Amino acid sequence: MLSPAVDIAIIAAVAVVAVAMIALVGFKLTRSYRDLGSEADRATYATLHTAGLAGQYLRSGLTPTGAAKASKHLRGLLGSDVLVLTGPDDVLGWDGTGQPPESALRLAAKTMKSGRTQVFRGNQLLPDGRVPPGTGARHALPEAVFAPIRVQERVVGTVGAYTGHVAASLVRATTEVAAWVATQIELAELDTSRTLLMEAEVRALRAQISPHFIYNALNAIASYILTDPARARDLVIEFADFTRYSFRRHGDFTTLAEELKSIDRYLLLERARFGDRLTVSLQIGPEVLSTVIPFLSLQPLVENAVRHGLEAKEGPGRITITAQDAGAYAEVTIEDDGVGMDPERLRAVLAGHAEGDHVGLRNVDVRLRQVYGEEHGLVIDTAPGAGTLVTLRVPKFQPGNLVE
Repeated sequence: MLSPAVDIAIIAAVAVVAVAMIALVGFKLTRSYRDLGSEADRATYATLHTAGLAGQYLRSGLTPTGAAKASKHLRGLLGSDVLVLTGPDDVLGWDGTGQPPESALRLAAKTMKSGRTQVFRGNQLLPDGRVPPGTGARHALPEAVFAPIRVQERVVGTVGAYTGHVAASLVRATTEVAAWVATQIELAELDTSRTLLMEAEVRALRAQISPHFIYNALNAIASYILTDPARARDLVIEFADFTRYSFRRHGDFTTLAEELKSIDRYLLLERARFGDRLTVSLQIGPEVLSTVIPFLSLQPLVENAVRHGLEAKEGPGRITITAQDAGAYAEVTIEDDGVGMDPERLRAVLAGHAEGDHVGLRNVDVRLRQVYGEEHGLVIDTAPGAGTLVTLRVPKFQPGNLVE
């Protein structure tokens, strides 16, 4: 058993160590805080962080749901007592005490009409000079600044900030926040435009498929009605399934398996027309069949191989389709031994400078780049008399792309 003197010495030593550890931790924390930079750096970071939080709610444009959630963060950016986001006719969102000021729509209308940032003081807020309801006598908001949200040449709404005194700094800040909101709306409209463009491209593909292929397919079916009624009936069923898939009205994406199934029907109908002249070889890795791809991104390439590669060729022709695993990607190739095409002509087609033939190639190339980025367009190797090899690589894992 230790003596009291030794006990006291041990306790004292432990206390010294504890104080030293606390001091060391405090030093590290202080140092880490300093590592964040100056007060100005920390303020900049906080501003960017708050803007990022608000931005996620404006990705679909200036909607009531998004505006209501973004208002809280935008009020934090401006430091105002109440913040209001309006559209042309409605208060879309606000943050602060009570209900949105009843002057908001009237002040927003004046601001949108002028197209400039407006400051309103005292009895300008309401005709009878009352402060906005819901703020209370102790929290009167006698001044406000409204800035227009200008998207290109259109004023689509306003940002309004209510506070006890509108200083010049708040006027500038509100104007900048309105400009930032306008940028978010423009980005949302760009996303919508890209989606509409993709839908238009698919409609263009369907229009391309229908006149040429349907005419040939029906002629081929008709040729078997008298000589081989059973085969004619099977071809009608395949034709119905193919057109049902190609002209479906929902879903921008499908699976590789579904697209290949449609291609199989297409080639079955084309073989009925070409007979022994057309040979098809498939090499498909089962591990890539579930990969999600843009709807009608393979069938136009196969049709291009048949129409422009083999129809103009004398004698038999072959189409080889492969789909294989390539790490994080599924790689698909479509090759024909047809007539090929001039590389300069191909570049003009892909650049949109050539009309008529090979529209499907450009259509698919544009949509792949829209979905996956510029580096994911078609890779095409061709030359006159040397056939054509088309390669595309799509990510196997795309959580944002859902097959409907």
